[in-house]
Amino acid sequence: MKPQEYYTSQSDISDPGEYKYLFVDLPDDIPSLCKILQGLILHMHWAERYGVKLTGDIFKEHKLRSTARQLEKIMERDDSPLSVTRPPERRLVGNCRDFSVLLTAMLRHKGIPARARCGFATYFIPRHYEDHWVCQYWKRDEKRWIMVDAQLDELQRDTIYLKFDTFDIPKGLFLPAGDSWLMCRSGKADPELFGFGDFNGLWFIGGNLIRDLLSLNKVELTYFDDWGLLPAFKQKEFSPGYLEKLDEIAAATKGSNPSAAKVQSLFKNKELATPPGWQP
Repeated sequence: MKPQEYYTSQSDISDPGEYKYLFVDLPDDIPSLCKILQGLILHMHWAERYGVKLTGDIFKEHKLRSTARQLEKIMERDDSPLSVTRPPERRLVGNCRDFSVLLTAMLRHKGIPARARCGFATYFIPRHYEDHWVCQYWKRDEKRWIMVDAQLDELQRDTIYLKFDTFDIPKGLFLPAGDSWLMCRSGKADPELFGFGDFNGLWFIGGNLIRDLLSLNKVELTYFDDWGLLPAFKQKEFSPGYLEKLDEIAAATKGSNPSAAKVQSLFKNKELATPPGWQP
């Protein structure tokens, strides 16, 4: 199967299930789809800028893994068509991963090859590589994968003074985790500059590296999934064998268009298998 064909079908996680009818009348263009998503999801770390204080169970919504469960929650709160912008307090609480995976689901529903990528963005904080997810889609007429940041609405763009096209992120502004890992392993970058808040370092980059590999194989994890090759929380020491495994994964997943054959071959590692009882 060609990579483009592989990424037109839903994963167990991106599949909207019984809610796929909600995607039927959605527009085809990327800016319109991103605007719809921005009216459906409230980023948990930006909530107060929209006048929302997150408390109790609503704060846990960002742990919802599957698109179907997210759509169920969205419709439970407001059963309007997805194209109707919800007020911030009635939006699904999520994060960058949720914007990216839900856009991926919408595009796959339309037969457009798409995948979520996990890595680091350079455009949130100066001289810092911020933990982040974006969506990639295949633009057939240009024969290239394009990175899209579906999260950044006008308020967020103005807050961090963005001047580039978030619907076609210029090269180097978002680094897939494989690129980030190799930069740090070669001494070209300080791993302590990669992460989020107090969570940073090589262990964090390694976690994003595994998540990116799994996402390239259509297993789009949340940050709360933790098994197998994923580094331990704030791990400081790594065995040489473990580092070599992650070096191999980084070499295979780096860049905007990694080798599908290599990515799928690495996915056969038993340490990447989902644990018993795991459900999308």
